Amino acid sequence: MTIVGFHASHEQLPPSRLLHAVRRAEQAGFDAAMCSDHLEPWSVRQGHSGYAWSWLGAALEATSFSLGVVTAPGQRYHPAIAAQKLATLAEMYPQRFWAALGSGEAINEHVTGDPWPAKEERDARLAESVDVIRALLAGDEVTADGRIRVDRARIWSRPDEPPPLFAAAISTETARSVAAWADGVITVDQGPDGLREFIDAYREAGGRGPVAVQVHLSWAPSDDEALAIAHDQWRQSLVPAHLSWELDRPEDFDARTADATLDDVAATLLASSDTARHLDHLAGIAELDVDRIYLHHVGAEQDAFIDAFGEHVLPALRGVGR
Repeated sequence: MTIVGFHASHEQLPPSRLLHAVRRAEQAGFDAAMCSDHLEPWSVRQGHSGYAWSWLGAALEATSFSLGVVTAPGQRYHPAIAAQKLATLAEMYPQRFWAALGSGEAINEHVTGDPWPAKEERDARLAESVDVIRALLAGDEVTADGRIRVDRARIWSRPDEPPPLFAAAISTETARSVAAWADGVITVDQGPDGLREFIDAYREAGGRGPVAVQVHLSWAPSDDEALAIAHDQWRQSLVPAHLSWELDRPEDFDARTADATLDDVAATLLASSDTARHLDHLAGIAELDVDRIYLHHVGAEQDAFIDAFGEHVLPALRGVGR
């Protein structure tokens, strides 16, 4: 059975409203939830960026299902501190917390004032960070003097079982490279052919554990409203992935997409009032043997979306695929 989760977007809602939304999602029948971990939003119009780690403690306490976070150790977060955060949540909420580790984006990492490395260097830094985090979660004392420097670090409060460490990846090249260390992988919806190629690349490289897909969508009572919401809130999706890693201010994303039309945005995600259309699209993803699908309605108002999908989409979607 495919797990269907709710995505809590810190870039778009204040933490208090996201906490309400994740509670409501569990009540409406969502199986799980995940959240982003941003310092800045993608757009000035989005206007939020709460601290994911404070929020996760509250959200795990307020719900009973699993929660995860996509995060980037190595620059903004030293891997030893990342390991301590992971260990604390996993100890408090056994078998309910996971993290997906990625190489990061400049919009969140530039705050340290350190240079923003090339993608190859960021990937190598991530691999070293993962080694440090796993060793610390295992109870080892860690000293390292590579891209990541650590001096006699040790995590004292640890869970009986370490939390799963997924990889966050977009390209097939990254899917292959993370297969060696990841307990699972999460990507974004990139069409059936793109997803099939991505999943095959991960599995053929030895990738184990669940495959999760985050799906951005827009739903509203009318098609015009759904499309207007997507155009206002999520048109940074038009920025190519390789460039989105490099831009370091919300204003830069806004400038890059200032001339985007409604049709441009409609080509990047499904914006529709018809829950049957959304179900068909999501079922196509589930049929690729995806283990988890996390739904992100890109609007700021979440309650009506949660209720509509809880009634009309989730029950049928669970029976598709695995």
